Amino acid sequence: MQTVHSPDFKRNAARALADTGLQKALGTAKGAFLVRRANAVAALPEFEQLRDIGRDIKNHTLANLDFYLETFAANVERAGGKVHWCSTAEEARETVLAICRSVGAKTVTKGKSMISEELGINDHLEHHGITPVETDLGEYILQLRQETPSHIIAPAFHLNREDWEADFRRLHTHLPKDRVFNERADIVAEARSTLRDRFLAADVGITGANFLIAETGSSVIVTNEGNGDLTQTLPKVHIALASIEKVVPTLEDACNMLRLLARSATGQDFSVYTTFSTGVRRAEDLDGPEQYHVVLVDNGRTNMLGTEFQEMLRCIRCAACMNHCPVYGAVGGHAYGWVYPGPMGSVLTPSLVGIDKTGLLPNASTFCGKCESVCPVKIPLPKMMRHWREREFERHLTPGTQRSNLRLWAYFAKRPGLYRLATRLGIGALHLLARGKGAFASLPLAGGWTAGRDLPAPQGETFMSAYTKAQRAKARR
Repeated sequence: MQTVHSPDFKRNAARALADTGLQKALGTAKGAFLVRRANAVAALPEFEQLRDIGRDIKNHTLANLDFYLETFAANVERAGGKVHWCSTAEEARETVLAICRSVGAKTVTKGKSMISEELGINDHLEHHGITPVETDLGEYILQLRQETPSHIIAPAFHLNREDWEADFRRLHTHLPKDRVFNERADIVAEARSTLRDRFLAADVGITGANFLIAETGSSVIVTNEGNGDLTQTLPKVHIALASIEKVVPTLEDACNMLRLLARSATGQDFSVYTTFSTGVRRAEDLDGPEQYHVVLVDNGRTNMLGTEFQEMLRCIRCAACMNHCPVYGAVGGHAYGWVYPGPMGSVLTPSLVGIDKTGLLPNASTFCGKCESVCPVKIPLPKMMRHWREREFERHLTPGTQRSNLRLWAYFAKRPGLYRLATRLGIGALHLLARGKGAFASLPLAGGWTAGRDLPAPQGETFMSAYTKAQRAKARR
């Protein structure tokens, strides 16, 4: 069972709201993703049709997952690679360690991979004397800072430029102290020069996989930096880590999914580097690994099959849901307490680690529905968050006061006449208490709301009352 590092979302969120540096970073970064995605979608008339195709590809694959995984594994073996089937995180960690030890590895380069974060690969390798080096620019600085990613495609989403400069000066002690960072390109150049020797020295390269293609036995990665290509072609061993739902049937299916992924994630037609890896280096190849290993990880996914949470397995990790989520936009990714933040994390994390440890996450939503409306494969995230709230309530995991209040509300809701009377009296009383101010800065029993915002005062009548009056007036006309 995985560990949720900081499961108290409320406490994490309060800390995030008070963090001025984080709030600056969120304010600076979050708008760019929205604009780029909107522009990319507007430029592709068939985007909605493509979403339907992507959804159907994933649904078909999940309905026949065993067949496509077996086909993929057979084609990997045919191309000279090896597939390792791992049911748990512990099995996956031990498998990666065994592969590294088999070639006497001392240094491992890594491309950005959320599944490696889920499995805790870095800590496991370090504990056994092997040095992992993150090569994605965002992951690299987080490794220097000993932090975890706060976003699944932009790991250092929570940092500002001055954070990068300060950390590079503090930790790159081999470079002149008086060097000048005039622009972002200087930061990139320094990271590139520092990592170059690491790429050349690595014994093993570890990447994730955006997709696995059953038809060819290929793994696919997309990057904008090229670090993934260096990670999987320079070392003599390439390990591709992937969860089982990443498989798609054919090369054509993968291309359809890639058209969705880049537009939804970064607003690009295609990522700068889209790389297909198939098997080991052949005699005529100029580069490539001598060994190609695919570590297929279940780690709780099969438990989602056939349940109301199966649709979550369609996720292609584009981050569109979190980019558009008002809650994520206010508190950032670390508030969610584990690897997967935002709306997708609010559904996936309870599925993988248990609702008893993560009950606050499905409640961290305004239910505005924006996440579902932008999801490239049309995952009904709000619906599944409601399912988790139901599970939480059924298992008596919600606070006693919340359950009591819901029971009280249910009592009145089952009695429409009494409900209308109670709401009419309550709204009338609040209207009088507001005394024309329009909102409450504080109110008994509403402290959780008014601590961060004013509570708008009712206008003096219920919606039902106003609706009834409007209908009567319409009938008279």
